[in-house]
Amino acid sequence: MDIGLSSCFIAVDDHDRAIAFYRDVLGLEVRNDVGFEGMRWVTVGSPTQPDVNIVLEPPAADPSTSPADKQALAELMAKGLLRGVIFVTDDVDAAFERISGAGAEVLQEPMDQPYGVRDCAFRDPAGNMLRFNQPRKE
Repeated sequence: MDIGLSSCFIAVDDHDRAIAFYRDVLGLEVRNDVGFEGMRWVTVGSPTQPDVNIVLEPPAADPSTSPADKQALAELMAKGLLRGVIFVTDDVDAAFERISGAGAEVLQEPMDQPYGVRDCAFRDPAGNMLRFNQPRKE
């Protein structure tokens, strides 16, 4: 039996800003943009990984979410505590220059980690932490 990743979800509070970041800064392609009952889901992904999707969704995508839970989710999002994603790249230093040059909030400059990667970290426009890893060549 083979199991693979199909989709992961990132909460965003402004889809247009998220698209500008994920498409224009990171270079991901927009695969789908769907509205339903006043909400919007945008699917993006790497052209080199056509079977893996990242869904940019409202933080309270379930329509039955209570007002109190919506407020709690908005507060967690503002602190950057909802989700995080780790991307892989073949040149973390070039990725850092491109992403930081576009004005993204830097959380960590490129550095070698003891667990075998060189990585850096940013916040996306909604406050989610994104890490970019490059496996170290021994």
